[in-house]
Amino acid sequence: MTAQASARAIVVFDIDGVVRDVGGSYRRALADTVEYFSNAAYRPTPLDIDQLKSEGIWNNDWEASQELIYRYFESQGQTREQLKLDYNSIVAFFQARYRGPDPNNFTGYICDEPLLLSSEYLQQLTQAGIGWGFFSGATRGSANYILEKRLGLQSPVLIAMEDAPGKPDPTGLFATVDKLENGQISNATVIYVGDTVADMYTIGKARELQPHRPWIGVGVLPPHVQETAARRDAYAETLKKAGALVVLSNVEQLNSVKVEELLLSCSS
Repeated sequence: MTAQASARAIVVFDIDGVVRDVGGSYRRALADTVEYFSNAAYRPTPLDIDQLKSEGIWNNDWEASQELIYRYFESQGQTREQLKLDYNSIVAFFQARYRGPDPNNFTGYICDEPLLLSSEYLQQLTQAGIGWGFFSGATRGSANYILEKRLGLQSPVLIAMEDAPGKPDPTGLFATVDKLENGQISNATVIYVGDTVADMYTIGKARELQPHRPWIGVGVLPPHVQETAARRDAYAETLKKAGALVVLSNVEQLNSVKVEELLLSCSS
């Protein structure tokens, strides 16, 4: 990759479904939570969760859990006003499953999340002159556990749940780019890599608010949708309709050569 091209590129990664496989952790905790608060009457399938997230506004898994609980009881003829769900109780139950009961010593599902990229891959981007950082709806504690403890990164640029409004609001994406550019005026192309409709909508909103620079959405297929070709293809099409320029089966396919291809496609 040429220095001229690489200097124009910043890659910002979502974390869940991109850096780590959350099929057996976040999504399992979400299903556990809905099952518990529906009195074991309903446990959402992975497809149920995908269909909810395809609406583009349920990036927060605590809110997604609550919404699926509401929708189940509505299907049984009850109203939201009748239910009086306690959001804090939903969050506490979810976190006890995902993180574990001790917030300072993770023992829950988070401990078993497979990694989807390596620190060596990130080093290769650095060597190619490509800046990178992370913007995620995960809590800072959860994100840092993966980035620092599991991947061994030293104080990576990260904007987490506590730092910005939830996606598809692009505020957190802008903050990540600002940190990476460190105050320098730049029109570098920003590539945001995500696995959900909300991630792609975020890029679209960023493009509307900051049209002076190119914004590229790259979709990544999370592992749980790659079990059948039909599911994989349908999910990829959903991401493309939401704004993904390309959809990859693994984040590490976004190497320096692929970055250059994307830059050229946007400049042509």
